[in-house]
Amino acid sequence: MKDFIEELEWRGMLHDIMPGTREQLQQEVTSAYIGFDPTSDSLHIGNLATIMLLAHFQRAGHKPYALVGGATGMIGDPSGKSQERQLLDEEQLRYNEECIKKQLSHFLDFDSVSNAAEMVNNYDWFQNVSFLNFLRDTGKHLSINYMLAKDSVKNRLESGLSFTEFSYQLLQGYDFYYLNTHHNVKLQMGGSDQWGNITTGTELIRRKAGKEAFALTTPLLTKSDGSKFGKSEEGNVWLDPTKTSPYKFYQFLLNCADEEAPRLLRVFTFLSKEEVEELEKKHQEAPHLRILQKAIAEELTIRVHSREEFEMAVKASEILFGKSTTDDLASINEATLLSVFEGVPQVTVSRDSLGQENDMLTFLSETTQGLVFASKGEARRMIQGGGVSINKNKITAIDQKLDFELLQDKYLLVQKGRRNYYLVTFD
Repeated sequence: MKDFIEELEWRGMLHDIMPGTREQLQQEVTSAYIGFDPTSDSLHIGNLATIMLLAHFQRAGHKPYALVGGATGMIGDPSGKSQERQLLDEEQLRYNEECIKKQLSHFLDFDSVSNAAEMVNNYDWFQNVSFLNFLRDTGKHLSINYMLAKDSVKNRLESGLSFTEFSYQLLQGYDFYYLNTHHNVKLQMGGSDQWGNITTGTELIRRKAGKEAFALTTPLLTKSDGSKFGKSEEGNVWLDPTKTSPYKFYQFLLNCADEEAPRLLRVFTFLSKEEVEELEKKHQEAPHLRILQKAIAEELTIRVHSREEFEMAVKASEILFGKSTTDDLASINEATLLSVFEGVPQVTVSRDSLGQENDMLTFLSETTQGLVFASKGEARRMIQGGGVSINKNKITAIDQKLDFELLQDKYLLVQKGRRNYYLVTFD
């Protein structure tokens, strides 16, 4: 068995740890769990630190449990929140659970090993617990003073905290108690903002069952300016390709700052310490090559999506930022093409405009409704200066025929100068 704590330490992934945790992990195969918010049908890149925590735990020979809060998700954890979240029904939460398991399976082995990961939903044990029984059998073990002392509660008291959210830590504590009793789970892990909720569980197990339990957290991922890592201008960077395309996912990682890259390489990849240090050495010698960013983007894009999507994202990046060919452009799929050129000016024209009677100057000005060029004269001068390409083919004559093969049978990409792109859709 690998030393799990030692692995976390060199990766910078250990924040808080309860005394005795290292010894527990060294003496036997141990089961641990991390909770995931099921109020969306996708996890996002901000969840990756805790996902990797479970993945390293399994690779160290221990047994991971991923808990989705079907019950607690109906309430909402006040940690790090400024207001109550929207409450979802069971059907939506069950659907979200299946989507989350599929994403976690890219990091965890749920089937083929003796310490296979398991997914549990706390709705399964809370649905039959009555309010009165819960207060009598569980609520009596923790005082109001103890619960009020938690940072997740103190930080929300002034802005307003409902009893529903106040009860969250007690419910999460019961999760740990239930998993400890029924699955022999002895450790709960999570982000550093969860320390209060996690230790509530260890305290509840101690008082209610008279047993010892353990806690461990990993630092929250933040950018160099202190803001949360994992958000782009459009919001969260999701693991679901329909919410964040593989191209945008790849680009987000590729564009991380140099000062953030060493930590992300340690947290987001399974590279060994020796491999990480070698990459860092190469990066210091030639930072302009962005060696660390490329390593992070490659491993994560392949793991979250696929090698095919990674290779397509690299090709797509070359279209905008490097030397690419017509064949490269034609080889990317429609979703990637639209993702790459989402922000560029676009126009829809009739398919008839590709007929023999139409000429290049008319197409680039009048047919495209002045989007590319305001006049034929402007188009002529730009072509004669070698500044116009269609589908990465340079236009060399003003009387060149419009006989281009449409991308995905419906698009032409027009380039004016080095950086101005226009997407023409044929309807």
